[in-house]
Amino acid sequence: MNSEDLQIRKATLDDFANVRSCAQAAYSKYINRIGKVPAPMDADFASQIEQGIVHVALFELQFVGYVVFYREGDHIHLESFAVLPEQTGKGIGKELLGYVERTARLDGLKAVELYTNEAMVENLAMYEKMGYREIQRKHHAGFKRVFFRKSL
Repeated sequence: MNSEDLQIRKATLDDFANVRSCAQAAYSKYINRIGKVPAPMDADFASQIEQGIVHVALFELQFVGYVVFYREGDHIHLESFAVLPEQTGKGIGKELLGYVERTARLDGLKAVELYTNEAMVENLAMYEKMGYREIQRKHHAGFKRVFFRKSL
């Protein structure tokens, strides 16, 4: 997929059902590994959409994924993102991360920070490959989380 073929825009409440079902589909495979429902499956997407912190990815005008992020001090905090399982492997996740990083740069911010569950081992490798470095591991909000930062 060419990045020109992917449109990313702020979500509206009309996107709520797609965002919610994408989170359910993308994160449900981790329930057994974590031992409970991953946090993005319980997110208040309606409130996040109203706050303007959810963006959706569209390919040929069809929803394929989302990202939730916001400014926090000198960086952007990437809360969560997901791609529809049938759309994985096409570079959509990489484009979503790139979008967050470009937004941070345009806003004059110094970094992007995020966390993931330590049981999501695929994510740990992916973030490192994309230039994020692990800065901390701790119990946070009831989960064993690994925190990452990418300086821009």
